[in-house]
Amino acid sequence: MKKLKFIIPLVLVFSILAAVAAEHNYFITGLASSLKPGDRGEEVEELQLNLKNWGFYEGDVDGAYGWTTFRSIRKYQEECGLPVSGIADTNTLLTMGLTMVVGSGEAYAQARRTSNVQLLARAINGEARGEPYTGQVAVGAVILNRTRDSRFPKTIAGVIYQPRAFTAVADGQINVPIDPKSTVVKAARDALNGWDPTNGCVYYWNPATATSKWIWSRKIVKKIGKHYFGK
Repeated sequence: MKKLKFIIPLVLVFSILAAVAAEHNYFITGLASSLKPGDRGEEVEELQLNLKNWGFYEGDVDGAYGWTTFRSIRKYQEECGLPVSGIADTNTLLTMGLTMVVGSGEAYAQARRTSNVQLLARAINGEARGEPYTGQVAVGAVILNRTRDSRFPKTIAGVIYQPRAFTAVADGQINVPIDPKSTVVKAARDALNGWDPTNGCVYYWNPATATSKWIWSRKIVKKIGKHYFGK
């Protein structure tokens, strides 16, 4: 399995979330602060399901954190550039979309939205900064559509940093500074505000550069710029 260049991207998302938490006195939480061998329940079951969907786990989704789950977490951590322990700690759960910054009130909602805009804009910048504006919004919409689809992580960070999901993460383009004149931040806001030029698509690809044969099995809904969008 090819090791992805996840270390810098993970530092980026942790930094954004940690800054939001520190500024507004919130904390990182979610299904659990950590999961480890011997744990049982729905939280372990969801962990196993994510690992299976991403090709790291071949065992039963039984909600029991045993040896097979332990080895799968180690493989996942190794590929993501995380400390390899076999324990699904907070950082590991965060990259899987199973842990997030939480809080309450209007100030928290605004802080979380700001964090999401920044992260989504970086993903759009890495994946579609040369695309027309509608195409940039469309890429953001695909990411958001995935958070509402049971086949994908539930958070924006989880979707973006899902292993092998986006070229911009693998090649480091997500870390390229955003040009102040760029429209990607506005595109991220428009996507978050509900504009979806794709009509619910959860996949997109460039037909000129796509190397996956599987992606061509997806139903093409529309073409925007150089990207096909499909379901």
